[in-house]
Amino acid sequence: MEQVQISPRPIVGAIIVVSGLAVSFLLWLVYVHHASADFAGRWMFLPALNALLNGLCAIALCVGLYFIKHHNWKAHRTSMLLAFAFSSAFLVSYIANHALHGDTIFPGHGPVRTLYLSILASHVILSIVALPMVLTTFFFSLTGRFAMHRRIARFTFPIWLYVSVTGVVVFAFLKVYAY
Repeated sequence: MEQVQISPRPIVGAIIVVSGLAVSFLLWLVYVHHASADFAGRWMFLPALNALLNGLCAIALCVGLYFIKHHNWKAHRTSMLLAFAFSSAFLVSYIANHALHGDTIFPGHGPVRTLYLSILASHVILSIVALPMVLTTFFFSLTGRFAMHRRIARFTFPIWLYVSVTGVVVFAFLKVYAY
């Protein structure tokens, strides 16, 4: 039986459209939506949970890199699926936190504020870039298109790792100055 190879173009196009819709929703949630005062003081563990999930994702990504460098494809796949699960759980927790509490304004001033805003801006911009890249990289892997997977993963990995690590850094800044 001959296997039919479906063109990846419509799938990648759908990934880009879905990613655009998700990013639009998140931007609305963070910058337009106003949280209800009913949840002030409740569910305050969510920012720490977000940082934990970002940190676990970063660890899983690094472990996955180790495994692929040592040609352990099965362990690499498990690590990357774990990283994806941690990122997905982070996204749910992040949405819940911003829906309930809104945006946290950084109260620091001077050079520390400039540093924080620089890290935050790069984090936000690269997280927008990372979403379709991660989904596309997974698509190519899960459909057995490993040459394309490797080509895209070379760019996806450092961006995804940077976003995960800077998510923890942003939390640390807010923990010191705002929470």
